[in-house]
Amino acid sequence: MKKSSINYFCAILVASVLFNACTSDNKEQQTKPVAQDSTTVFILQKQEVNKKFSFPSELTPLERAEIFAKVSGYIKTVKVDIGDKVQQGQVLAIIEAPEMLSNYAQASADVQFANSKYIASLDAFTRIENAAKVNGTVATGELEKSRNQMLADKAAHEAAKAKLNAYAQLKDYLTIRSPFSGIIVQRNADIGTLVGTANNKPILVIENTATLRLKVPVQEAYTTAIPDSSFISFTVDAQPDKKYFAKLSRKTGAINKDNRTETWEFIYNNSKQELKSGMYANATMKLGRSGTSFVVAPSAIATTLEKRFVIRLKNGKTEWIDVRNGMNTGDKIEIFGNLNEGDTLLLKATDEIKEGTKLIGKIKK
Repeated sequence: MKKSSINYFCAILVASVLFNACTSDNKEQQTKPVAQDSTTVFILQKQEVNKKFSFPSELTPLERAEIFAKVSGYIKTVKVDIGDKVQQGQVLAIIEAPEMLSNYAQASADVQFANSKYIASLDAFTRIENAAKVNGTVATGELEKSRNQMLADKAAHEAAKAKLNAYAQLKDYLTIRSPFSGIIVQRNADIGTLVGTANNKPILVIENTATLRLKVPVQEAYTTAIPDSSFISFTVDAQPDKKYFAKLSRKTGAINKDNRTETWEFIYNNSKQELKSGMYANATMKLGRSGTSFVVAPSAIATTLEKRFVIRLKNGKTEWIDVRNGMNTGDKIEIFGNLNEGDTLLLKATDEIKEGTKLIGKIKK
């Protein structure tokens, strides 16, 4: 009986010790603060944005004309060949069209016949009109008949002259002249070649290469940026060590839907004929904003299939802020969104950090 009491007492003592230990652990867990994750953050500030960009571009002639035949005929003479320099108005080729010359001669004869008939009817009307001044000499019907005949012959004469002018214009098309001063870069017809409006290839192609257009496709994100100068420098593969300069002339004012670029056109004086039209060039230009913008490190921007955002830390909790990218200066990216100067942003943003996550920010030094 005494041994049983001792065992019972020992069991109660062990249970009391275990209960006190558990209660102590619970109190320690309740009083110990829950540790929060920390992350590197930075304070958002506005800065000047500018960068030197390289654009693939192309040199094109100031003027280019493909010469086709307006009328059907055979090439009688070609007075130029590729590489020839020509002046505005210079004869390039002559087309032979006997049928057209025959039509012109016939139209000329018709004009002479109509003119003779009109002169005769005009003279007859004048005589009858003068005679009619004496009462009772000429009947009223005869006077009107003579007048109508004269007017009809006059209209026929005018129609014949218009027809002759039309044939004369077509006759002028037989002589092909240069529309401007330039260089012949293509020749696709020889003597005896049948030409006309049905031809797909031009007889000649002429280009004005004394002045070249440098066409630069500027990405949509940079189209509102301001160049630091009206001049742009560029190089070509034919002379990679030499730098050329062209002056800004015009912009298209619209975005190309195929490649989302706006074409900026620069003018280069090529009077020495150093460069050729059709050359590809690498153009370099420094662009910047008129004011300041928000710029962040690329790591501060998170991208998913649905959105692009930065993570703002406000009152110890995270917020996803949608942004749009602007100019990329390499180590920094311009962003636009519902942001304010002085906002605290995470330096490394990721979609694994959900909105409302409690974080402690450590300012990047």
